[in-house]
Amino acid sequence: MSNSKKSGSTKADIKNLEKKLGEVLGLERAAQKAVDELVAMKLLDSGDKDETKEIQDEANSHEEKLLEVVNQLANDEEIKINIETVNDTAKETEKKATKIMKTYLGENPDKSEGLEFLCLAEGGEVAHYEVLEVISKKFNNRKLRNTVRSILRQERGHLTICLDMAREAVS
Repeated sequence: MSNSKKSGSTKADIKNLEKKLGEVLGLERAAQKAVDELVAMKLLDSGDKDETKEIQDEANSHEEKLLEVVNQLANDEEIKINIETVNDTAKETEKKATKIMKTYLGENPDKSEGLEFLCLAEGGEVAHYEVLEVISKKFNNRKLRNTVRSILRQERGHLTICLDMAREAVS
């Protein structure tokens, strides 16, 4: 059955899965807010706004896809993750990421700092999804694995876009 736990996965694996799902959800939410903040601070020109708007839209889509997976896993008799734990972790991660952004940007950031922060944020997302991909392999759940793999590919693309924008800002 596609939704059953692989032999060898443990309660600790499930706890790890809950934590990492919460972290990536929180990072997706923080990414959406970060784009709004950078636009409000006028740190993006029109070309950058188009690129970051696309990233923001995809972050929203990632959040929706992850929530579908979380709900499926919560109803899976073998895995049975705790939605409240995932949501609490997501809220805490979003709060931390927002604090990091405010600290990084400081009082009077310029465009390159804004774009460099986006690089940092996207790099963090890539790292978290890389770890989630490894964790997801411990479970025989195709939707989890395919969703994580698909989002990871897009996040790698986001990081490349942000790096290109940051390089262009200083050239």
